[in-house]
Amino acid sequence: MKQRIYVKTKELENFTVTILKNHGLNENDSVITASVLLSADRRGIESHGVARLKRYVDGIRNGIIKLSPKVSTVVETPVSLVVDGGGGMGQPIAYNTMKRCIEKAKNNMICFASVRNSNHYGIAGYYTLMALEKNMIGISLTNSAPLVVPTFAKDAVIGTNPISIGIPADKQRPFLLDMATSTVPRGKLEVYSRTEDPIPDSWATDENGIPTDNSLKVLDNLLNRRGGGLLPLGGGTEMTGGHKGYGLGSVVDIFSGILSSGAFGKNVYGKKGEPPEVAHFLGAINLEAFMGKDEIKKNMDTYIEMLKSSNKADGQDKIFVAGEKEYIANEKNSEKLSIQSKVFDILNELGEEFNIKLEGE
Repeated sequence: MKQRIYVKTKELENFTVTILKNHGLNENDSVITASVLLSADRRGIESHGVARLKRYVDGIRNGIIKLSPKVSTVVETPVSLVVDGGGGMGQPIAYNTMKRCIEKAKNNMICFASVRNSNHYGIAGYYTLMALEKNMIGISLTNSAPLVVPTFAKDAVIGTNPISIGIPADKQRPFLLDMATSTVPRGKLEVYSRTEDPIPDSWATDENGIPTDNSLKVLDNLLNRRGGGLLPLGGGTEMTGGHKGYGLGSVVDIFSGILSSGAFGKNVYGKKGEPPEVAHFLGAINLEAFMGKDEIKKNMDTYIEMLKSSNKADGQDKIFVAGEKEYIANEKNSEKLSIQSKVFDILNELGEEFNIKLEGE
C-alpha cells in the first residue's frame, strides 16, 4: 500500500472549500480557512494542513466552532485592538484581525491586536506573511490546548504556543520565523502516530514525567488528561535549555490570553466538549517607523547573505535562514502535493456524504 498519495494542489483546495461550505461555513470563511490549510501543506508543514480538516468538521458538528459567531471589538485605539472572536473558526477571525492591523499600521506605523474566544487558527506564519506582502514586519502568536509540561513538572499546563515573526528583504526571500515553543507541535506526533514510528525521547514524557518514544501513548494521555505531554523547546532540563522554551511559551500565553482577558494555560480547552477559547496576538509594523522600507530591506539582504555565506560545517553544502526551506517547498508544491495515504482516505470519507471524491495518484 502506498504511504503517500499525490493530489493536484488546486483540486485539494477546492475540495476543502466544498467540505467546509457543506458543513455550513460561509463561502468567504471557507476560502480563507482552506487557503491557510493549503498554505501549510504547500510549505511542508503537513501537521497543520488538510490533515486538520476532520478536526474542524468535528468542531462544527459538535458546536465547538460557531458558524455565525458574534465577532466584536472590545477595545480599539489608533494602534491596538482587542477582539472577541465569538467562538468562530480561528482562521477567518485571525485573517480579518490582521487585515485591520495592517490598515492601521499604514497610517499609524504600528498596530497590535490581542484576540480572545477563538479557535485553532492554523499555521502562525500565514498571518505574518500577510504583513510581509505589504512590506511590513509581521508578528503572529497563539496559545493552544495545554499540551506542554513546564520545566520540572509532569503535567501539561501550557500550549505549544507558536511564535512567528517576519521581516521583508529586497532581493532575498523574506526572513520568516514560524516555530512552536515546544520541541515539536502535537501535529508532529500525529504524523508519527499514523506510521507508528517511534519519536525521539526528547519530544515528550509519559504520565510520570519520564521521556517516551511512544507517540500513541502521549496522544492518548493528552486526550484523556492522564498526565505527561510535550516538552518545551530545549527539552526537559535546564541543562539543555528547556526553561527557555518554557519561558517563551509563557510569553505567548501572556500576550494572547492575558492582554485580551481571554483564556490561558489550562483554561484553554478547559472543559471537554465546550468551546476552547483560544487566544491570539497579531501585529504589523510599518518599516517607515524606523529607517524606511528601502534601507531596511537592503540591510536584510546584507544580513541574510552574511548568514548564508558563513563557513559551512564539514559535510554541509548549504546554510538556510528562517523560512527559506518553506519558501522552496511552497514553489515546488504549487501544482501537486504529496499527502499521507491515511489523510487521503480520511478526506474522502468526509467527501462521501456529499458525493465528492478527491482524486489521487
